[in-house]
Amino acid sequence: MVPTPKKITLPNGIRVILVPQPQNVAATVLILVEAGSEYESKKINGISHFLEHLVFKGTNKRPKPGQIAEELDALGAEYNAFTGQEYTGYWAKAEHRKLPHILELISDLYLNPIFNPAEIEKERGVVIEEINMYEDTPMRRVQELFSRALYGDQPAGWDIAGEKEIIRRLTRDEIIEYRQAHYVPQATTVVIAGNFNAAKGLDKIRGTFGELKPAAKTKKPRTRLGKPAERILTKFKESDQSHIVVGVPACTLMDEKRRFPLEVLGNVLGGGMSSRLFRKVREELGAAYYVRAGGDYSMDHGHFAVSVGADHSKVPVVLKAIIEEMKRLTTEPVGKKELDKAKDHIIGGIFLGIETSDELASFYGGQEILTRKLESPEAIVKKIQKVTPEDIRAVAKTFFKDPMLSLTAIGPYKDKRQFQKLLRL
Repeated sequence: MVPTPKKITLPNGIRVILVPQPQNVAATVLILVEAGSEYESKKINGISHFLEHLVFKGTNKRPKPGQIAEELDALGAEYNAFTGQEYTGYWAKAEHRKLPHILELISDLYLNPIFNPAEIEKERGVVIEEINMYEDTPMRRVQELFSRALYGDQPAGWDIAGEKEIIRRLTRDEIIEYRQAHYVPQATTVVIAGNFNAAKGLDKIRGTFGELKPAAKTKKPRTRLGKPAERILTKFKESDQSHIVVGVPACTLMDEKRRFPLEVLGNVLGGGMSSRLFRKVREELGAAYYVRAGGDYSMDHGHFAVSVGADHSKVPVVLKAIIEEMKRLTTEPVGKKELDKAKDHIIGGIFLGIETSDELASFYGGQEILTRKLESPEAIVKKIQKVTPEDIRAVAKTFFKDPMLSLTAIGPYKDKRQFQKLLRL
């Protein structure tokens, strides 16, 4: 049985999620804060991610760079941080008896960074090399281009890591000002999951975070929606295969009436090795190693896309197959056997995805930081089970339309016009 979470809101606004799992050998601490690339202005794009890096470079209690990592390594912990469009997270997982220590360490990262000017200068180079790494990873980079194609020059269309020129000129004052505007109690969720004593864990969190003063939270600008900013966006790169994303703007995270049918549709289309596109593009055409389909849903925007890495010469036939399968979903109902298989595949993934304490913390923490409500896996499963063939056909007809279709490609492409006649539903 999946453990039931307990939510407590401290007087200053910090939300605490406790998910006890007594049989686990580990425990995880996760701190999430509503600060991501969609909270940035163009001038400081990339600052959320840069800030995430810098907190590891020293705190008031641990001013020496590397000291935090050294302590976590000595505990045998797994740990990391991440930045997304809508939130940033810091986490550590260790053998459950080490929980008080990892809670203190991760809390220190969040509460007490010192932003040593010398370390800021050094970390600029690290972040720029990370950006370079993404540029050399077309399978990832093409996804960022797709966001740019859909949303254009607004936060939802900008790269999370920012641009190198901006990283080079961000100042310490700008970093501190941004942190003060967003790292506030009302925008913060602290999660503990795994084997721990709930009463002691809550007392520790209260003692650590309870004295923080409430502060006004800067909201993110609302994403402007409409037709894609760029119907076709390509990037030239000498490569051994083409990386392509084809998709459309879709519904938000909050739009459950359409989101759950879209999730089932995505599984039918490209959710596994027996999905329609995997069989067609990989097994029949032998044109790709990976092909997948699915949605990406945020608080005020979302999209549905098919991603594929294909042989350059077979791109036209691969795109034709993708478009045909998308169009087919607008006219033909999915059969019961295929529908049941897709649902079972999604449901299995949900339960397998929360079997460890860090995944369990992310499952509930992610819900809280975005929606401020917690749903059990069983409740989500019921919504998936209710999806009908007509629900799937209805969302396909709603979103799979010619004017909304967009494509991004990385490969030996200097002229995007070659894709124009292929991108038609």
